[in-house]
Amino acid sequence: MTIKKHIPNLLTLLNLFCGCIAIVYTSQGFFEMAFYFVSLGIFFDFFDGFFARKFGVSGPLGVQLDSLADMVTSGVVPGFVMFKVLSQNTSDSCVYMPYLGFIITLGACYRLANFNIDTRQSDSFIGLPTPANTLFIMSLPLVILECHFLLLSEILSISWVLLAITFLSAYIMNAEIPLFSLKIKNFSLQRYGLQIGFIITSILLILTLHFLAIPMIIIIYVLLSVLNNVIEKK
Repeated sequence: MTIKKHIPNLLTLLNLFCGCIAIVYTSQGFFEMAFYFVSLGIFFDFFDGFFARKFGVSGPLGVQLDSLADMVTSGVVPGFVMFKVLSQNTSDSCVYMPYLGFIITLGACYRLANFNIDTRQSDSFIGLPTPANTLFIMSLPLVILECHFLLLSEILSISWVLLAITFLSAYIMNAEIPLFSLKIKNFSLQRYGLQIGFIITSILLILTLHFLAIPMIIIIYVLLSVLNNVIEKK
């Protein structure tokens, strides 16, 4: 039991470690390596909660560690990435604009704190989860560098577009928008058709569009959730 008790916290600390490495790579301009380490951190973040529930060792220490680790991996890192991208695409006359990229970090901090006390988000989410938002932001410099759609790459290189994405990112994490749960307990198309369809679509997009698929998947997830909310109300 003693070993099992520490496994979830160890995974949480590995999440934090990955976030720290991602910061180093971001500072050096290696956005792809930063993306991979953040993705690995999010992987650890998923399984720390999984094993905590499986072993029945959930506790207040784990909750605090999880939030603190997420604050680095899914808060500081995406804010820093946006700072770097804005720095590369902002004229010398707007030297202070890149610092606004850290608004993403502020939005993530508020969401993480609110998530800990919001009992409505036990099975589904209200507002975009910080890991999903992080993957969206982390993919932007990779899309700019590697996207074959030149127009899209040019649009994402405009500082005011990046700034709009920054504010929208902070807002959508804390917006009162219910997002459908991705937990699938069985393969019933009648009950989980939306989730299964979304997952299959996401896999196909990743296989065909690579990094460009990441922001598309996040946008589709939010739009499908909004549409699903409208349908359910009717």
